[in-house]
Amino acid sequence: MLSGLGYVGGVVNWAPIVLFAYERPEHTRRTIEALAANDGAAESDLLVYCDGAKDAAGADSVRAVRECVRSATGFRSVTVIERERNMGLASSVIAGVTEVLSRSSSVIVMEDDLLTSRNFLAFVNSALSTYEQRPDVFSVTGYNYPLQIPQSYREDAYLSYRSSSWGWGTWRDRWDKVDWAVNDYGEFLQDPRAQELFARGGDDLQQMLGMQMAGELDSWSIGFDYAHYKHDAFCVHPVVSKVQNIGFDGTGVHCDYSEDYLVELDPGDTQFELRADLAVDASVLRAFDRKFRPTSGVARLRSGKRIVRRLVGSLR
Repeated sequence: MLSGLGYVGGVVNWAPIVLFAYERPEHTRRTIEALAANDGAAESDLLVYCDGAKDAAGADSVRAVRECVRSATGFRSVTVIERERNMGLASSVIAGVTEVLSRSSSVIVMEDDLLTSRNFLAFVNSALSTYEQRPDVFSVTGYNYPLQIPQSYREDAYLSYRSSSWGWGTWRDRWDKVDWAVNDYGEFLQDPRAQELFARGGDDLQQMLGMQMAGELDSWSIGFDYAHYKHDAFCVHPVVSKVQNIGFDGTGVHCDYSEDYLVELDPGDTQFELRADLAVDASVLRAFDRKFRPTSGVARLRSGKRIVRRLVGSLR
């Protein structure tokens, strides 16, 4: 066991961390402080992409965020990239992650409203190492949705058909496979079987994809979810969440106040072991479906609309 990390095994490589920040200096400060307190932070390079202000009203907040990230310490290196114009979250994430992955085989991605436990970096880096050679794993994340995972489930991680944009990692070869334009969307709409397979990640995904294709949503993550479906691939989640989203406090550009995604954060010293042969577990998928695929028609409609509202808001 690697001393202090709580991982039975070891971290082979510390992937670069990419943080996307905009106009919430207090959230950004808390995000960076928690990240810097992680085991492995001193061995990790942090790159912060600061988006430009949309208008004069937001200029002061954007300036405050940049002052905050310039003073970040606790990492092997800190690089700040300041955008002159507002790219929006989707374009900023796609461009930034692509740029970093042109120099690195893997990456860890953060947004400016995420608190992490002390073992977040250990978990995500360990997962990146453990599942790098598994083509059926498209991404890993430190976040676990508030699910009722059965006590009989003994693994420290599980596979799902839905990715997470809250503290995640991937590899260059997977990222390069994403078709951000979703060029086969017309064929997808004519294929009920394809739609059912995509919905394994949640009934809300097709609605968000439709909004994205109609220009009503500016999201990178729904395209990433679609790529998981296209390649019949999974996301690896921890059973005990190493990430807490603090952005649903009404301060985000589109975020209302919500407690729908509050989770119990790992205290930071929880030991974990990742099995290279981790398999899909039916009981965990049932727990996942209870949240993202309610069975009754009325419940499904209401839940789907609520999930879309919350998650679209989180995409800024």
